[in-house]
Amino acid sequence: MEWNPETQQFLSQCFVNTLSPYPEPRRRAEAALAEAADRPNYGLAVLHLVAESSVDEQIRQSAAVNFKNHLKLHWAPHPNSPDAIVVPDQEKEQIKALIVTLMVNSSSKIQAQLSEALTIIGKHDFPKSWQTLLPELVGTLDRLSQANDYVSVNGVLVSINSLFKKFRYQFKTNELLLDLKYCLDNFAKPLLEVFKRTGVFIDQAVRPGVGNAGVLKGYIESQRLCCRIFYSLNFMELPEFFEDHMDEWMIEFMKYLTAKYPALEDSGNDGLALVDDLSAAICENISLYMEKEEDLFKNYLSGFVEAVWALLVAASSSSARERLTVTAIKFLTTVSTSVLHTLFGRDDILQQIVQSIVIPNVMLRDEDEELFEMNYVEFIRRDMEGSDLDTRRRIACELLKGIALNYKEKVTEKVSAQVQSLLASFAENPAANWKHKDCAIYLVVSLATKKAGGSSVSTDLVDVESFFGSVIVPEMRSQDVDGFPLLKAGALKFFTMFRNQISKPDALALLPDVVRFLASESNVVHSYAASCIEKLLLVKDEGGRARYSAADVSPFLLALMTNLFSALQKPESEENQYVMKCIMRVLGVANVSHEVALPCINGLATVLNRVCENPKNPVFNHYLFESVALLIRRACEQDPSLISAFEKGLLPILDMILTRNVSEFFPYAFQLLAQLVDLNRSPLPGNYMDIFTILLQQDLWKKSANVPALVRLLQAFLRKAPHELNQQLSSVLGIFNTLVSSPSTDEQGFYVLNTVIENLGYNVISPYISHIWVALFKRLQSNRTVKFIKSLIVFMSLFLVKHGSQKLAGSMNEVQPDILRTILEHFWIPNLKLIAGAMELKLTSVASTRLICESLSPSDSNLWGKMLDSIVTLLSRPEEDRVEDEPEVPDFSESVGYNATFVNLYNAGRKEEDPLQEINDPKQFLVASLAKLSALSPGTCPRVISENLEPSNQAALFQLCCSYNLSIV
Repeated sequence: MEWNPETQQFLSQCFVNTLSPYPEPRRRAEAALAEAADRPNYGLAVLHLVAESSVDEQIRQSAAVNFKNHLKLHWAPHPNSPDAIVVPDQEKEQIKALIVTLMVNSSSKIQAQLSEALTIIGKHDFPKSWQTLLPELVGTLDRLSQANDYVSVNGVLVSINSLFKKFRYQFKTNELLLDLKYCLDNFAKPLLEVFKRTGVFIDQAVRPGVGNAGVLKGYIESQRLCCRIFYSLNFMELPEFFEDHMDEWMIEFMKYLTAKYPALEDSGNDGLALVDDLSAAICENISLYMEKEEDLFKNYLSGFVEAVWALLVAASSSSARERLTVTAIKFLTTVSTSVLHTLFGRDDILQQIVQSIVIPNVMLRDEDEELFEMNYVEFIRRDMEGSDLDTRRRIACELLKGIALNYKEKVTEKVSAQVQSLLASFAENPAANWKHKDCAIYLVVSLATKKAGGSSVSTDLVDVESFFGSVIVPEMRSQDVDGFPLLKAGALKFFTMFRNQISKPDALALLPDVVRFLASESNVVHSYAASCIEKLLLVKDEGGRARYSAADVSPFLLALMTNLFSALQKPESEENQYVMKCIMRVLGVANVSHEVALPCINGLATVLNRVCENPKNPVFNHYLFESVALLIRRACEQDPSLISAFEKGLLPILDMILTRNVSEFFPYAFQLLAQLVDLNRSPLPGNYMDIFTILLQQDLWKKSANVPALVRLLQAFLRKAPHELNQQLSSVLGIFNTLVSSPSTDEQGFYVLNTVIENLGYNVISPYISHIWVALFKRLQSNRTVKFIKSLIVFMSLFLVKHGSQKLAGSMNEVQPDILRTILEHFWIPNLKLIAGAMELKLTSVASTRLICESLSPSDSNLWGKMLDSIVTLLSRPEEDRVEDEPEVPDFSESVGYNATFVNLYNAGRKEEDPLQEINDPKQFLVASLAKLSALSPGTCPRVISENLEPSNQAALFQLCCSYNLSIV
């Protein structure tokens, strides 16, 4: 695409139309631009348009956005768009030559887009493939700052900040350290120069009678960006330049922490926020230095602590100054855990910290109440799940924990007194001072410490039993489940947190009250009630025995399940993952009788129907399907007659998932269908056989997330309806062939093949057996992995124990003469010791034993001896000594989500069946078989054993003979 008047006209018109309020011209323009984007020099042409001052500003801005997005997709190969054409090298060089100058000379909105575009290029090319960039940026920055053009200065600094962020977020490697050195060599000095020069401008701007808020804003933003760049350059280690110039930096930092800027701070929240952002960036820098270079930094410390303290006391009273408060407290926390902790050891200082910093920041604010009411998911994420480390409440408690590392008794004494004071204040006027009680509960919960290696927590602040009885129980007993909901949430959180310490009788006495709270209109309260019950049912006593049993839940089980399903009908809780997780946990513990099972089936089916319309919450949906699988398993164990009720409730929904192509739920649907097939008796009803025909559709198998679940379902059909599937065997083996040819699905292919071998007679599979061997040998030859070889050994072992060693050898050698011997020598014998898993170990060791005792002769001493050596290794050494971790082909992820991953339903799994039930002990089988064989030709076996087995294996075999009182003669 050449830059000429016609191109300018075409692009201008397209960008005008993309801004049209009417969808048709907008779609046409977007399509034309998408088509043009694949042509060479498209990005360059759009950049020329952005530079064209005669073109309307709005069109140029739209073009700048398009240019940035074009680079995102086309500058380098894109993982999500592998077919996207990459910008040619010549065009890249022309873009790089233009972009810095154009960015600097553009308006702020266009500048922001071009700065992002520059960052995209820099991510791939800087510094190695763009050596001119940093010198150009340095020269431009120097010129612009001397000219006092801070709109453009900040545009350049934004780009440099983005380029240097990689030094914070990437692992330290030699390559990254070389890049860092290059940036330090070229930018450490210019950064200090521009920081100090801007400081002079600020001093001039704040003189009496000069104050101009607009100008000052640009300067303060520039200093903030310089501080963020400082943070990036110092993040990995303290560079020599910064160490040599530490005094200059620290003097400037102190100035900004202590100075006031009335022209900005009094001009509204934006101005104050800008000053706070600079202070927060400085707090992060001095925290970094505290962590990295404590000795060098200690000379400046007391001054900084004083300055940060003063800032903090002022900021804590304002809800709008959260970021500054959090970073300032983090700095003090870092100091409290350092060798300079003595600054916090005095009683008066500690008292001040508790009263002036901790309590004001832990006390609930209006915005906390608003979050509680308006966004319960975010409130719980912060409050219950501990992702609130960057909130005032949590970080204030972290400061206390930091100080307590050295002054535990003092902290405990001060905070305990404060807790009692808060509770006394509540007792005087509960309606007015309820936040004081919430604050007391929050302090006790947040300052509790976890015991190593368990879920138990402990606290020295209060006596848990006494606190629970006097502070928590009254809230739990309250008949108004909707009154003071934040207090109810705090009480439930305490109960959940200290569940191990609360005695079983006390907990059971309160459980009906927790069940009542499931009916609360507050999303947080009924979520916390559900979470409390769910966590309580996980409590284990010494010895690992569950503290709460089905009998404990039975008295209120029906009310509990009714309230849980009712909670899922409340506004915004239709997909409440805490409630669904609780349903899953209760079904796992409770005695699921007929009376409980039927309403649960209906309740879960109703929810399933609803989420199928629009799957939104992957975590909720996983717990939902897991609950269904659990209910099927537990209920049908007790009452097989319930299978028909499950089929009636579930099959229409599972059918809808398949017919409406709700692809996110395919893996779940196939696993539930497999579970239902497993529970049925042969012959299967006709509606299941209809599902089997869907199962063979090739398109379903193309999505990797479906494969394990489809295999699980196919296995279920092969077990329950082997005769009905005889005529479909070629289709089933076609699926095996496809799966086994790929390293990511070969294991699944073997699962299909093994189930065919286990459940179909040899007369049925014999017409296909040569095709099976050809597929396996082809894969063995072209792309073998350790995982594939181990799966092949397991399959051959299963074939042998089912159909005999003669059929194994005969069918293989028909495909290629003497192939069995080749595979034994090169694959089976060397890899047998790598077999893992109890069932696999038993199967492969028995099959290998039968091979040497039925098919191989001791006269073939080398092969026979080496095979025996591998069998003894397999049976005598623990798995961790035999099996090394090997790098494998990335396989199906266990994560829960709607990307291309399979999610296993734990409760829909099937118990593995032993194909060798008649053999209890594979070690005894080996020794007995060898004793029997050796009796036929005395003297031969001992000689071969002494020549071929490792000494340790000879000793192990002798030990086995002694154990079973058998001898090899």
